[in-house]
Amino acid sequence: MDVRRRLTLFAVTIAATPLILAGCTADRKPAAGPAPGRAVANPTVTLTPADRARDVPVSAEVGTTVGGGRVTAVKLTDDKGKQLAGEPREDGSSWVPAAPLENGRTYTAEVTATGDHGRTTVGRTTFTTAPKSTRQAITSTLYFAGNQTYGTAMPVTVAFDPGIPKEARAAVQRRLFVKTDPPQPGTWSWLEDGTQVYYRAPDFWKPGTKISVRAGLEGLPIGTRYVGDEDRRATSRIGRQVALEIDNATKQMSVFRDHKLVRKIPVSLGKPSTPSSSGKMVIMEKHQQTTFDTRGSADPYVVDVEDAQRYTWGGEFIHAAPWSEGDQGHTNVSHGCANVSSAAADWLMGITQVGDLITVKGTEVQVRHGNGWTAWNVSWDEFVRGSALPVPPGLKPAPVGSQGHPGAVAGGSSPEPTPSASGG
Repeated sequence: MDVRRRLTLFAVTIAATPLILAGCTADRKPAAGPAPGRAVANPTVTLTPADRARDVPVSAEVGTTVGGGRVTAVKLTDDKGKQLAGEPREDGSSWVPAAPLENGRTYTAEVTATGDHGRTTVGRTTFTTAPKSTRQAITSTLYFAGNQTYGTAMPVTVAFDPGIPKEARAAVQRRLFVKTDPPQPGTWSWLEDGTQVYYRAPDFWKPGTKISVRAGLEGLPIGTRYVGDEDRRATSRIGRQVALEIDNATKQMSVFRDHKLVRKIPVSLGKPSTPSSSGKMVIMEKHQQTTFDTRGSADPYVVDVEDAQRYTWGGEFIHAAPWSEGDQGHTNVSHGCANVSSAAADWLMGITQVGDLITVKGTEVQVRHGNGWTAWNVSWDEFVRGSALPVPPGLKPAPVGSQGHPGAVAGGSSPEPTPSASGG
């Protein structure tokens, strides 16, 4: 399989506007005539689902295998004659409907293939989808909303409950589509337990990039016990570059915008009994006001906080802590959060975006992989090892130093995906 084919397994999405006919439209030279005396064969077309197939999943694509030519048109109609929108995968392996099919309906696909000398063949297949499945639906959550502005470190994250079994991850990954404009291809990477999968490019997103995502999982058979729950879409943009670096040695937070230092802010991190996590994390949520409630834990408390920004599922936030302003810049007294002054927390809320990178260094513990959106807390080589599908070898980070600040990524370890509202 060539590089272009493998790359498009991860970086193709479905058009939002209806397409009745879809196919290759690249400019081409007029076909040369056949050599004298040589017979010209028509192209061959093999389609899936097979003709008269029944109990086809509503997630089905029209698989196309062409010999001696290429697909130039696809038409899919339902049993009432309605034509369905869709788009081919760029590798030509299938044509993907823009929305899930309906249960218990009959569909007919007509695929036109054109050979090098202009001869055409039309392949047809008629199939019937299955009734609504009685299998348990795996709950999926797409952590990428539409019409938002995200930071340059924003990974596309899909969470699953229960986690996806290893043997089913390739099929699920093929139904997760991402398109970037301008193009900045990346790949997906799974947590070991299958509860989260992240998509990112080798380097941080370029400001202004438009990212369109589709998690086309509705009705998808997942192993022998489960099916996918819903088909979700979202399109958003990447905003300005902002990154926060917190150094436990100096108890200072450095704020960078467009790779330039704009402010230093004193912080108080986690005390020795509740240390803060070191590593590369991402702002996940922003709250003008929230409540930390740890009743039931070994250190129970309830406290209202302002200007809180989450960066781990375990409950680490940057937030206003007027009660510790005398310690900020000197002593760690928090329950693991990054305490800053009320004025600094308010200023940060106006600067940061969900998806901005937070780097914490010098604390007693390392963030566990999966405790938050930790896609940047591993090297690129480790990240691609988490893909269930082949990754093009040419997909590599830019040389160190060419991306400006922030710098290289570091390592991570085991998952901790359960959210907590602790903080402190």
